[in-house]
Amino acid sequence: MKKVRSGSSLRNFWVMIPPWIILGALLVLIPIFAFITLGNIHRENELTTRLLIEKGEALIRSFEAGARAGAGLEWGSVQLQKLLIETARQPGVDYLIIADTQGVIVADSDPSMVGEIYGWNLDLRAAARRTSAAWRRIADDQGTHTFEVYRGLSSPGSPFPGFQERADLPDSRGADDRAPENAGQPRGYVIFVGLDMGPVLAAQGQDTRNAVITGVSLLLIGFAGMVSLLLAQGYRSVRGSLSRARAFSDSLVNHMPIGLVAMDPGKRIIAFNETAEALFGLPAGDVLGRTAEEALPDIITETTEGLGKAQQILEREAECPVNRERTIPLSVIATRLQDDEGNFFGYAILFRDLTEVQHLKRELEHNRRLAAIGSLASGVAHEIRNPLSSIKGFATYLRERYRDNPEDLQVTDIMIQEVERLNRVIGQLLEFSRPLTLNRKEAAIEPILRHALKMIEVQAREKGVSLEADFGRTVPDLLLDSDRMTQVFLNLTLNALNAMEKGGTLSLRVVQSGDRTVRVDVSDTGTGIGKEELGRIFDPYFTTRPSGTGLGLPIAQRIVEAHGGEILVSSEPGRGTVFSVLLPRREASSEPIEMELSS
Repeated sequence: MKKVRSGSSLRNFWVMIPPWIILGALLVLIPIFAFITLGNIHRENELTTRLLIEKGEALIRSFEAGARAGAGLEWGSVQLQKLLIETARQPGVDYLIIADTQGVIVADSDPSMVGEIYGWNLDLRAAARRTSAAWRRIADDQGTHTFEVYRGLSSPGSPFPGFQERADLPDSRGADDRAPENAGQPRGYVIFVGLDMGPVLAAQGQDTRNAVITGVSLLLIGFAGMVSLLLAQGYRSVRGSLSRARAFSDSLVNHMPIGLVAMDPGKRIIAFNETAEALFGLPAGDVLGRTAEEALPDIITETTEGLGKAQQILEREAECPVNRERTIPLSVIATRLQDDEGNFFGYAILFRDLTEVQHLKRELEHNRRLAAIGSLASGVAHEIRNPLSSIKGFATYLRERYRDNPEDLQVTDIMIQEVERLNRVIGQLLEFSRPLTLNRKEAAIEPILRHALKMIEVQAREKGVSLEADFGRTVPDLLLDSDRMTQVFLNLTLNALNAMEKGGTLSLRVVQSGDRTVRVDVSDTGTGIGKEELGRIFDPYFTTRPSGTGLGLPIAQRIVEAHGGEILVSSEPGRGTVFSVLLPRREASSEPIEMELSS
């Protein structure tokens, strides 16, 4: 290729091209890609705001559920203040504040603020009556932004005794709010959740930059395509300038944070950037010059088929199989490339991996489920436990009164046993629904397993079940909450015993699986689990035992996953079941680690 003399050929090129061609190209491309870019930015901002509001709502509902559960246990202000502080320790939460309609803070994640005035610039009486969340942005003196979600604190049946009128709190309103017409009216409360907007603003800024880069890149590609057509018509004197322009655009496209595939009208691939290479696992040299149908997944060709003169841009989301074992969710934007006269010369397709976005959606859905389960648990505890206490009391009284009558004594014993069973079910429900704190320390796994076997030794002997333990060579200590892991293995061994009514063998085996994982197998020779039931055993309330609650395995799974591990199960009806608990090896730490369980 001939080298172009510095400056002169480039100037001649711009002189030979009529200015109206350049202006026409810019007028066509800029509005299209500006509209796409602004639309993407607007959608990202709306999605971020909605996610923050829903996160704030989830935190409020979680606190309300915990407070209602505490009401059944006759909590006071100290316990509710602790609950508020624990709730505010979640990542991304700046503060949690509860104020009455006079603006007096009655509870705060920062206890030193109790009694101060907050929300004076809001209509707190109207806010206390809100059942849906409102929001606002607050900027402090350093320019840090906080996204605040607030609404009225729901308290049916007054389950918040710790928030009653207190004489030690200051009255910020003076004599007006202590007027006779306000006397006797219950004080309303407003709960404020402050969310850290630092990561959100950084993510918005990154999304904005990505959208701008995408729009600019598409603009440059379209403009470069038009320039290429002009050069093909005879502007041989400016080939060197065009080469530099194309090299610049190629470099920009290759380093885009979004995957890009460009095709000619015959759908042969003419551009394949580095992001696309990493996403599809295909080197550019293997796909350039080939048709999209031969080299790329079907989603690419299917997207371009929907384009036409009536629809120049098409956007969709779909699952894309990258290989036989891996499928990823993609957001795909396809557009037709045309010159300023409307002549079609190819396609440009942008795609982005939505794995992180879908993970965020799953986390949001999980928070919704936790709030619903917490609300259900608090209602069950409040509505059932008090009557159960009365029933147990009367049954105990009748047992003492009629203990000389064997039939009456047997009936009262059954009543007491059933009441205790219901109390256990309620206790498991509350444990499953409440956020759980792990106190993880460096500990050996073998003493935990031996303790679990010791606890079931008597029951195993009564059923004629032999216990076997194979701990192999010594495995390294792990970061564990010993009490919680004991609960896991006790639950698994008890399930194994229940599956062997006619005797059998229960064994525990420790295997060091690789350099980063320790596996514990709990196996039995019982009845096994059918294929239809195997996929549901970790569902809450699913049980095959008449006396089971269906919460043991879900709780065990949550504890193991909170440790960064997983539970696997394999079973064959009539031959037994194996539960494998995989726990990661991590760096030792002497400090407890507190975290919330998530399913």
